[in-house]
Order: sequence, then structure tokens, then C-alpha cells
Amino acid sequence: MLDLLVQGAQMALVLLLAPLLTGIVRKAKARLLRRRGPSVIQPYRDLLRLARKEVVMAEGASWLFRVAPYLIFAATWVAAALVPTFAIGLTFSWTADLIAIIALLGSARFFLALAGMDVGTSFGGIGASREMLIASLAEPAMLVVVFTVALVAGSTQLSTIAAFMVSPGVGLRVSLGLALIGLVMVAIAENARIPVDNPATHLELTMVHEAMVLEYSGRHLAMIEFAASLKLLLYLSLIACLFAPWGLAGAGASATACAIGLATYLGKLLVGAVALALFETSIAKMRVFRVPDFLGAALMLGLLGTLLLFVSRSL
Repeated sequence: MLDLLVQGAQMALVLLLAPLLTGIVRKAKARLLRRRGPSVIQPYRDLLRLARKEVVMAEGASWLFRVAPYLIFAATWVAAALVPTFAIGLTFSWTADLIAIIALLGSARFFLALAGMDVGTSFGGIGASREMLIASLAEPAMLVVVFTVALVAGSTQLSTIAAFMVSPGVGLRVSLGLALIGLVMVAIAENARIPVDNPATHLELTMVHEAMVLEYSGRHLAMIEFAASLKLLLYLSLIACLFAPWGLAGAGASATACAIGLATYLGKLLVGAVALALFETSIAKMRVFRVPDFLGAALMLGLLGTLLLFVSRSL
């Protein structure tokens, strides 16, 4: 029963922290631009405001348009809850496989693209086509990065990888450094952040994610925005679990160890949020046609990391 409670605490933790992470990123960006910026709890208010509003549906919307927000939210929440946050070896840790997480994120992206095209607007079609273009390049890069990390750790299970990464036998590996850079680039593209996309604008010629959700309102839009925050939290948690797993409590750890793991996890999220805000304020958005070059570089970094790993083992 205690193990189930700890697992449930992790599932609730990602729900509570996802809007806060988005608020911290926005606040940090505003401060870096010498503006006051909104409160860090503003995303919670926005979600509550949207949940109270009436849903306005387009005339040509089908049942898929109504169901898609809940499917997207559910798939993203499950994927985010599977990534170890403050402890490893939880009750459902055997399902926390990197391949399964990629599949869940791919399913959420698939339903989002279908929902964008369902109404038949030009913006939805443009956003869906761009999203599929980014996905066709980001998913291979993600799989190559996973392949590199799995070859080093000998498993694709996240708890096993985290336990291996904190062992003294890992050392400094160039292949892991290249995989880290590739994963960061994929995370930026998957979350529609600068320089790939700007989540704060609605420019017709450049928007990707916002173009697919323009027809949503009310609780449906709240679910999609919540899912976007969960996705950002997921990638930051994944980077921390794979490449900075320090402080994670072990299986069957005491309450003190779990508290230390929670404090360490919150510190990692804060560092990641500030680093993301600093990166976004120091770089300009690139043209849409340059996104394949950006993600192609991530794919090449993953392939180079895998190649270096094989070469180092053969020496």
C-alpha cells in the first residue's frame, strides 16, 4: 500500500508542478528582458479561467475534435508520470521504458494533428503539416539518443539507467555528451520553443503548435495547455533522470531519502527553467525551413555518439 501511495504521489506531483514550471520560465524570461512579468502562479489561474468558460465548437467539428484534448492530456500525463522524479524503483517503474514514453508522446502528437485538421481550417492544416514535419525528424533523433544511452547502460528502463548513471563506472563519455546535446535540441523542438517556434505569438507564417489549437476554447483548450506544460516538465525530468540522476531515492527508501530526492528534483527543475529562459532570450527564432537542419544536427549528434561508443569499445 505504501508503494502505491508513493507512486500516486509522483503522479500528483507532475500535475502540480507542470503549470508552475511554465510560470517560472515566463517569469525568468520577463526578468531577463527587464520586465516585471506575470506571477509564477498565473498558469494555474489561466487553467481555472479556461475550465470555467463555455466550450464553443465549430460547426464542422466531429467527435474526434471533442475527444482529442482528453486523449492528448491522458497520454502526456501517463508519459510524464512514468519518468522518475524523486525516486526510482517505484511500483510501476517496470513500465517506465524510453520506447514506451516515445510511443505515448507520438500518440498525443498524432491526435493533436488530427484535431487540427478536423475542422478544415487553413491554419489547422498548416500547423498539422508542420508538426508532422518536425515529428518525422525529431522522433528518429530521439530514438538514436535513446539507443546511445541504452547501449551505455544496457537497458531502456529509466530506473535501471538512472541507477547505472550514478555508479562510479560510468565516468566521462563523449558519446553521452553528444546524446545530451541531441536530446536538448529534440526537447526544444518537441515543446515548440524558440528557436523552432514561439509559444507566445500567433503569427500565421511561423506558428506551429498554436495553429492546431486555434479552434479550441474552454475546458478543451485548458486540457491542451495543461498537456503542453506536462510535456515540458516531462523533457526536463527526462534530461535530469538520464544525465543528472543525483539525489534520486532508491527502491524502498525512507521518507527522509524521498524528501531529499524531492528537494533535489525541485532544484533541477529550477535550474532547467532558468537555463531555458536564458537560452530563449539570447537567440532569435529561425525560419521554418531551417528547422530540418536544426533537427538534422540533433540526429547527427546521436549517430556520432553511437559511432564513438562502438569505436571506443572496439579499441
